[in-house]
Amino acid sequence: MTKAQRDITRKIRVLQHGQAIKNISKTCRFFGISRQCFYDWQKAYQQHGEKGLINGKPCPENPTLRVPPDIEEKILYLRKTYHLGQLRISWFLERCHNIKVSAGGVHGVLKRNSLNRLPRNTKTRTIQTHRYAKQVPGHHVQMDVKFLTPLTLPGKRIRRFQYTAIDDATRSSALKIYSRHTPPTKCD
Repeated sequence: MTKAQRDITRKIRVLQHGQAIKNISKTCRFFGISRQCFYDWQKAYQQHGEKGLINGKPCPENPTLRVPPDIEEKILYLRKTYHLGQLRISWFLERCHNIKVSAGGVHGVLKRNSLNRLPRNTKTRTIQTHRYAKQVPGHHVQMDVKFLTPLTLPGKRIRRFQYTAIDDATRSSALKIYSRHTPPTKCD
């Protein structure tokens, strides 16, 4: 039995129950529907017969919102070849092809082509990101301070602070240990 046939059967049963007991409020409570819904079904059944009881789509599909066929081919190629998820396909298209398609748009393409589920044996991939993309050395320097574990000498406790500076372009680093953690120390 198809979904349309199940809908028709259920709605006819509700309508027949309402006619049998002659109390629409009790029928609606019994079947868990609103009175407005009952009257809409009754009107549709009187006007169109069983065809009026089939659930239709709320609005027609808009073809102008669809992803173009050439981009759809790229999405399907990435899914079949590399088993990427919808978000990664969206990132890849924007980064490599300068094509902006939302993750929802990618999901729509995959769902239309029955590729919305990855195979069970697909391994999860780690995201490859380029965190450090500065081109000019010294343009962006990352600075960190680490509090070293206190050294204990007889009767004295010594605290030390490790300052590390890393250049994002060359990844070269400078490290120095200080006995104080004050603003003049940071400028040395």
